[in-house]
Formats: sequence, structure tokens, C-alpha cells
Amino acid sequence: MEGSAALDIVRRLAACDCVGAVRFLLSCFLTMGIQNRQRTVLGLIPARGGSKGILRKNIRKMAGRPLLAYTANAAFGSALLSRVVLSTDDPEIVAIGDSLRLEVPFLRPAELAVDTTPMIDVVLHALEWFRVKGLDYDAVCLLQPTSPLRSAATIDRCIAALWEHDVDSVISVRPVPTEHNPHWVYFKTPEGLLKPSVSESVEIPCRQQLPPAYHADGSVFVAKTNMVLSQHTLKGKRIFGVLSPESEAVDLDTEEQWQALERRLMSPADAKNLQCAD
Repeated sequence: MEGSAALDIVRRLAACDCVGAVRFLLSCFLTMGIQNRQRTVLGLIPARGGSKGILRKNIRKMAGRPLLAYTANAAFGSALLSRVVLSTDDPEIVAIGDSLRLEVPFLRPAELAVDTTPMIDVVLHALEWFRVKGLDYDAVCLLQPTSPLRSAATIDRCIAALWEHDVDSVISVRPVPTEHNPHWVYFKTPEGLLKPSVSESVEIPCRQQLPPAYHADGSVFVAKTNMVLSQHTLKGKRIFGVLSPESEAVDLDTEEQWQALERRLMSPADAKNLQCAD
């Protein structure tokens, strides 16, 4: 406790009668307990079996290891995740998850493992499953295997920012290239004309005058559980962004991206880093 805060408490106690002093002390201890309580954060790794863009990508070997292993290692390295679970519909992915020491407390229903399933439905299913078991978490952290280079440090920076800034959610982001800034982007109308994506009376002429713009990189989504359950969204109204290092900004969606990342990880420098991380 800071010296000035302690002195203030002493002064206020001196002005109280005995009953008042006791009540004041109880109030202080209660407040300190709430502030210092370890907040619980559920780490959720979604990995369905029916991926189409890259066949069976979640358990396909990337530089000698299942893709799922990279996210599992980052999650286990986090100091702020209370629990890490795998959400899947696929028995083979369950087996791989078990070998990676991932907890698989339930099988995801088949209807929540199709191409059109919104990710929020997968998150809600997990939270409600735990709630039925009497387990509530203060926040949920979504970690998709398609961002294999995200680090434990980035996970923890996002979780810490959720409480530090008292927001609904925190997402990892990367800067939008200048030429793709929303102020310089156009949409095509049904008539074939171009319409600015941002309505403004005067166009911004110079890149130096453009406001910074960011895009979600898919690495980390962390949100307060009560907001997720009540609003059925992972973002809410108050969203804070944490900048991901450029070296971690990978979001696998195509075979070409897979091959490029594998070549990178198999290079001598990155191969040495992988060995050190094991």
C-alpha cells in the first residue's frame, strides 16, 4: 500500500468511533480483495475436422508438428489463462489434442462444425457448457490454430489490456497499409459507379493526413464473459486493439500461404528458434 494511502486511512480512522472504524476497515479489505482477486480466463481453441480451404489443416503437419501444436504451446505459456480447452467435433483431432496435453471436456455438436457456423456460436456453446457445470469465467480468450505464430506474450498483453482499459473486448491487430486506408477505399455500386467507403465532404489528399487504421489479424480475441453471453458477440461496443508483432502476423487460409509459412519455418534461422521453443 502506498504511504499516502496508508496515511489517509489512519486519518479517517481517527475521525471514526469504534463501530465506524470497524466498518471502514471491512470496507477497505473488501475493496482490496475484489481488486486483487485473480480473474479467471478461459482459453478456447476451436478446431473442427471439416476444413475446406486447407484439408484437415488443424492437425496437418507444419514444419514437422501438427498445426494445433503451435497454438497449444502459446496457450500453455500464457501466465493469464486459467484453463485451456479444445473445442472440436472430430475424434482424430481429440486424439491429437490429448497428445498435446489439451483438455477436451466435450465434443462439439455437428451442427456447430459446418462451414457456415459463426464463431460466436462455438464460443457460446463452450461457455454455456461450463456454466451448466457451475463454472463461470470472467473472460474468454479465442485462439484459432490458423494463427500459429502468435506468442504467449501477445496473449497476455491482450488479456491484461481487457482489465487495464475496462473494455468489452480486446483484439490483436495489424496496421492497414496506407493504400488500403478506408479513406482511400471505394465500393462499387449496383450501377457500376465507385462510392467512397468513408463519407466526408473533403477527401484527404495526403497520406500523412490519414488517421491510423487497423485490421484484426485473427490471432487473439478476448472478451468479458457477461458481455458475450448477454450480447452474443465477441466484440461489444468498447473494443481495444493490441498491436501484434509483424513476425507473428500469419493467418492461414490458402495452400499457398501454408507452403510459404512452411518454407519460412524450415529455414535455418526459424528452425533453430522452433527447437528452442520445444
